[in-house]
Amino acid sequence: MKVLLFGNDAHKLKNKALEAGLEVVEENPDVVVSFGGDGTFLMAEAVFPYITKIILKNSRICKLCIKTTPEKAFLALKNKKYKVEKLPKIEVIYGKEKLVAVNDIVVHNKDPRHGMRYNVWLDGVQVNTEIIGDGVVVATPFGSSGYYRSITDSIFETGIGLAFNNSTEQSDHIVLRDDRVIKIEITRGPANVYADNQKESFTVAEGDFVEIRRHKTPTKIIKVI
Repeated sequence: MKVLLFGNDAHKLKNKALEAGLEVVEENPDVVVSFGGDGTFLMAEAVFPYITKIILKNSRICKLCIKTTPEKAFLALKNKKYKVEKLPKIEVIYGKEKLVAVNDIVVHNKDPRHGMRYNVWLDGVQVNTEIIGDGVVVATPFGSSGYYRSITDSIFETGIGLAFNNSTEQSDHIVLRDDRVIKIEITRGPANVYADNQKESFTVAEGDFVEIRRHKTPTKIIKVI
């Protein structure tokens, strides 16, 4: 099996991977080894979005890290003693722009001195009235324990969640089926759009909207048996 080691300290794992009988490569891997925490995994997913990952802990916070040593994890890979789990992803589209997230997509007022005004549409039907605030966070179940939770004080296990950030009026969060299509219309902006901890972002002009939906391909992570 060919593995690619990803993370600031991932080079420290090279000898352990070789001793387990794995081939360490820099491109075209069978598995990406994410060595760090949740942020490292999100970066690995952005760089290698369609390759299965095993997540090893090298950080204080890592919800998806396997609970074993790198040596045992590498032997499990070599001997195929593992199972693969799928995590849903979401995408945001604005014209020719597109970002894909494992965690969450954030639509945020570009100028923090002024609240953003926006409308939310679900499958073509507007919900609530115009909302004024700092923006909206759209999260996956995995992402619901992050920014989404800090706004709503809640998490969820299935679907897609919408959290309204610092709105001037009461706007309860919404958890939707994952086949729903969300459109966010910027009525006073502009607004910036981010996905996970990715460097790439884009700006949505006043009067335009973005579309957010489930991404067709989930991410795959390895759990050691």
